[in-house]
Amino acid sequence: MANLLLFVSTVIIWGTTWIAIAMQVGAVPVLVSVFYRFAAAALIFLVVLGAMGKLKVPAARHQPFILAQALCLFSCNFICFYNAASYVPSGLISVIFSLATIYNAINARLFFGDRITGRTVVAAGLGASGLLLLFGPDILVHFDADTWKGVGLSALGTLFFSLGNMVSRRNSAGGIAPVIANAWGMTYGAIFLLLLIALTGTPVVAPPDTRYLIALLYLAAFGSVIGFTTYLMLVSRVGSSRAAYTTVLFPVVALSLSTVYEGYHWTPLAILGLVLTLAGNVVIFARPRSRSTDRAAARVSPP
Repeated sequence: MANLLLFVSTVIIWGTTWIAIAMQVGAVPVLVSVFYRFAAAALIFLVVLGAMGKLKVPAARHQPFILAQALCLFSCNFICFYNAASYVPSGLISVIFSLATIYNAINARLFFGDRITGRTVVAAGLGASGLLLLFGPDILVHFDADTWKGVGLSALGTLFFSLGNMVSRRNSAGGIAPVIANAWGMTYGAIFLLLLIALTGTPVVAPPDTRYLIALLYLAAFGSVIGFTTYLMLVSRVGSSRAAYTTVLFPVVALSLSTVYEGYHWTPLAILGLVLTLAGNVVIFARPRSRSTDRAAARVSPP
């Protein structure tokens, strides 16, 4: 029951964050928007954990991995996603992000020696075919440079996210609770973003209106503090590959909102592309029937 609650919460929260990200793109530079988000999220985390007496500082041997988690999950990936939102609808970014299931399977093989199954290969083929149908007309037929940028940035952001999953898996195995890793990871992420802002001379622009502020608060409190905690708790409970199964469902939420608020136009090819991409995610989690299961079914089946 706990895993189901974590799963549903992650799907709903992360399915709605993409439109909030799109609402922040514009007057405020991307680096500053991402900094605002994780500075606010880190502050919430540290205050709440401190008030509960649960704020702990991970041992020195864990600090490089907390920093790696910060770079992959709480800064670099969102720099990519926020910039991508300038080029393609937010719902389509969520579809590319849904391929985290495949990224995770490959990275789990590279970093932890997990076996890559035939289902992973089939899922990758379905996912690639789906994306080709979704974006093919713009990147191949019309050669729209903005779409290329949006797709590339989304794919890079998803790679960072997947690498962050691997680091989180290591941190959980090392005995670091997801809330502790998140609290310090978001703090380090905010510091890193502040350094980037200073080094690049990016102007710090104040939130321009109420709409931006509402999106910021939602992304900080729900999308970051609650969303990442529920997701990484899933990672620690069921593994990175199965936790990424949440990405099968939230593109549907994100694209529905994108249709209403961004005027995303559905075409038959786009619908088929979405179906294929999500089917790839479903395939990677299909449970093969074991021989024992087949024998049991044979014993109870009618003659």
